[in-house]
Amino acid sequence: RYDVIVGIGFAQAPIMESVAKDYPKIQFAIVDGVSELPNVASLVFKEHEGSYLVGILAAMTSRTGTLGFLGGMDIGLIHRFARGYEEGAKSVNPNIRILQNYVGVTDGAWNNPGRGKELALAQIAKGADVIFTAAGNSGLGAFDAVEEMGTDENGRATHFVIGVDSNQNMVKPGFVLTSMVKRVDNAVYQIVSDVKAGRFKAGLHVFGLESDGVGYAVDEYNRALLSPEAIKAAEEAKRKIIGGEITVTDAMFQ
Repeated sequence: RYDVIVGIGFAQAPIMESVAKDYPKIQFAIVDGVSELPNVASLVFKEHEGSYLVGILAAMTSRTGTLGFLGGMDIGLIHRFARGYEEGAKSVNPNIRILQNYVGVTDGAWNNPGRGKELALAQIAKGADVIFTAAGNSGLGAFDAVEEMGTDENGRATHFVIGVDSNQNMVKPGFVLTSMVKRVDNAVYQIVSDVKAGRFKAGLHVFGLESDGVGYAVDEYNRALLSPEAIKAAEEAKRKIIGGEITVTDAMFQ
């Protein structure tokens, strides 16, 4: 007899769909999944918009002109991250090179940090000095890879990783340039508030830059790593995306 049941992650979507049919009077919400049932709210995010901003930060930080992208499962949702990152980076440097690798094509792709590290090191060997990872636990291998590269004579990391979904800046302090955050907290809080107020609505609830649904993290762990110029460029792009002057490609449906 709970008022609302929330499933976290697209992998939960099939079971939520099944159970919601059996309990039509209970309200459900699925994060990163889509349902057309009349008692299910679908909480989705414009990951491509947040990825565009970290692409700008990566391009303005890179010294080699080569970036890396490490995806988990080779699916449309992760292509959304990759394309946004690429478009953001190329808005800074049209000639920038972006190396892309995916860990796998099964659910195991999210939990293989050894393979993630192997792919990240291969990208580093090809010149990538900033790697954006959207690979679940597999992405932690990229954190290890950049840390292994060490620091220069000034104590600054020679290679950086960009975290994903939550703020991962503190995982390897000094080696994490930023994190592309998805504000699942804001989305879940909103749907719970709607239920409490009696205004629950099924269907799509989309969270982008305009609703603080996505963004990038700046805190004590990475503030010194980002130049004022990079922050200014990212904030300007954010303003233009919200205002409709920049449209970031959503590769989820391509």
